[in-house]
Amino acid sequence: MKRNMVTFLFSFCSALGFGLGPAHAHEFWIAPNQYQVAPQETITAKFKNGEDFAGVELGYFARRTTRHEAWNGTTLIELSPRDGDRPAFTLPAQPAGLMILAHETVPSKITYKSWEKFANFAKHKDFANFANWHQDRGLPPENFSESYTRHAKTLIAIGNGSGTDHVLGLAIELVALSSPYAAQNPQALPVLLLLDGAPRKDAQIEIFEKAPNGAVHISLSRTGADGVAQIPIKPGHEYLLDAVTLREPEAGAPHDWETLWASLTFYVPSRPE
Repeated sequence: MKRNMVTFLFSFCSALGFGLGPAHAHEFWIAPNQYQVAPQETITAKFKNGEDFAGVELGYFARRTTRHEAWNGTTLIELSPRDGDRPAFTLPAQPAGLMILAHETVPSKITYKSWEKFANFAKHKDFANFANWHQDRGLPPENFSESYTRHAKTLIAIGNGSGTDHVLGLAIELVALSSPYAAQNPQALPVLLLLDGAPRKDAQIEIFEKAPNGAVHISLSRTGADGVAQIPIKPGHEYLLDAVTLREPEAGAPHDWETLWASLTFYVPSRPE
């Protein structure tokens, strides 16, 4: 009963556009009800927010959105979402191909009363020199602020799922350079990380791998000089990739730090023996 009440409060506050403090430091991703659908089937997908590839469902709200898109290959599909929609995406039947769903949020702001919470987050997301960086900027160890945005994508196979992911121009974006639904899939999926349209080299990508029994394994990968990381993949597993950029805001901004969160979800089909 207590757990249900916590989940209700989280969803209610999120729906109203309120932040819940540390909840923003959790992953945000698009979770299709099915990663593989027939051409005659309706496509639905949820917003999820949580940790370890488990979380609560959030609704769609226009005031918290800058982009909300569906692409069948390179064809943009018109959407007509309504405030409060859960699931956040509902599309009628589409022709066979690779569907890309994408969502970007408006900035949200949070103020940190203590140092440890944000410092631990920065370390976890591979910004080990954050303490020196913060101090060198003359910022206080408490009551400093951060603005954060979310930039999420998912890949869904319609029918044979032929096609590939492509660059949508999100502020920070993960792009699969081959299809996880390909008939002959390699042991690794090449994924490009872009920031403001440019490859982000030597950057951490966190990998959440969910097995058919629901067990989640977490690992890390890094991009090379070309901004590409090789992500190990296994048939029958679902994946959430997460990459975060922490940077100084533009001069005069009403916050001290800026974080941009990219996520990409997909499934690797099981192959016949």
